[in-house]
Amino acid sequence: MSGACELTRKIHNAIPLSDAMQFSIDHLDLDDIRVSAPLSPNINIHGTGFAGSLYSIAVLTGWALCTHIIAESGIDAELVVARAEIAYRAPVVSDIECSCSSSEEQRDEFLQAFRERGKARLVLDIAVGDLPQASLHATFVAIARA
Repeated sequence: MSGACELTRKIHNAIPLSDAMQFSIDHLDLDDIRVSAPLSPNINIHGTGFAGSLYSIAVLTGWALCTHIIAESGIDAELVVARAEIAYRAPVVSDIECSCSSSEEQRDEFLQAFRERGKARLVLDIAVGDLPQASLHATFVAIARA
């Protein structure tokens, strides 16, 4: 099973809402992630993407990339979202697509801080759609398991 499929399954098992939204990781590596979800289970009264779904899928996108970075580095950490702010710019009228990337420098600083202090933050920007129709700025915190 690929890393993307395995992580999608893990997220669906741990966060039932992700399964209901039909969240799926389409591409995953240390540099970037792309996810999607069909519009139909995430629709609002206007027939466009529901703001809560867009926010949730964007947060899951960043969380999944951080989780992958942590797993690939071999550290044992809990991951939480410390802060997230979304800006909605245009309606989402087709399937929801999110993307996010991290630089090698970001990852190295994140992992070094974790190894030194047992806690580290990674700040990511997640794009929703191709314009993007929305963008999420989020801070993820990894905390060493006791």
